[in-house]
Amino acid sequence: MRIDELETPALLLDLDAMESNLATVSDFFRQSAVKARPHFKNHAVVALAQHQISAGAMGITVARVRHAEALVASGVGNILVASEIVDDDSLQRLIEISRRAEVILCVDNEENIARIARLAGDAKPNINLVIDLEVGLGRCGAPPKEALRLARMARDAGLRVRGLMGYEGHLQKLAPTEQTQSLRNEVAEILSHARLLLEEDGFRVDIVTLGGTGTYKTYASCPGITEVQVGSYLVMDTLYKPFAPDFRLALTVLTRVVSCSTEDHIVLDAGLKAISGERGLPEVKGVSGLRVAALHAEHAIVAIENTSLRVRNNDLLELWVQYSDATIHLHRVMYGVRNGEVEEVFPIEY
Repeated sequence: MRIDELETPALLLDLDAMESNLATVSDFFRQSAVKARPHFKNHAVVALAQHQISAGAMGITVARVRHAEALVASGVGNILVASEIVDDDSLQRLIEISRRAEVILCVDNEENIARIARLAGDAKPNINLVIDLEVGLGRCGAPPKEALRLARMARDAGLRVRGLMGYEGHLQKLAPTEQTQSLRNEVAEILSHARLLLEEDGFRVDIVTLGGTGTYKTYASCPGITEVQVGSYLVMDTLYKPFAPDFRLALTVLTRVVSCSTEDHIVLDAGLKAISGERGLPEVKGVSGLRVAALHAEHAIVAIENTSLRVRNNDLLELWVQYSDATIHLHRVMYGVRNGEVEEVFPIEY
């Protein structure tokens, strides 16, 4: 099928660009003791996660229980759940799949540890934990000084403490300056210090996980770090691209011109229900002189800045995705395309 046969709006993944991005990360971590643990929340496609594993990723990171279940059902055997899971039903589901795969939960408080231990029962030996530390993002995570106390509590409850996590999302999209490097090094030092405290207390720490696409090179040479949670690199969007120049833009939304009745703008059939605009507006791919001016629910208003352009109703245009995480979850499928042809149709996990 050619892309001009698709119903619009349609989410397109440039397979050549995606494969280039995959190889860039794979080749980099192949030379490093630190390994990649890609984050599923970005693309939410099981087949793409399997490509990442085949290319050398040591496991997959998820934020949702249902994503962990889908990946384990597909044969992925190592899952880090990098969000605190606190309700009984969700924890029981994770305990169940931990009988079939290595599932690692993150915790940042006593109550959550106690709840997991209570629910695990005879499955306790299967329950792997990392202590989530707050490293400046201001979201989840215990104060670093609490790392040892929480680890001891989990150990005393019969759970298996594997190590530490700290997500420095606030340091991902920054220019590569000396100050940026210093701030990122401080995060690594916090985790390395906590690792040392655990090891001195008899813990075997084999996981120290952090990072993302914007910091993947930073932590490859930091002592004590074992894995980096790269995410956006695979599909790459225009929001991240300035801070991740190693990667190619790969994700677009195919749209159709539905109105060109005025000289100053055209209207496309893809709005906020097809492409995220919460962190900035998308850009028109491959056509200079057209600028997305606004996104409505079902339409994009595109300003014509080059009056010599000739755009007609039913013409197809692609919009570079500005924020991939939020855009992908607006679609049910992603079309893998090469040279104008659809090669693969990827179901997106809701």
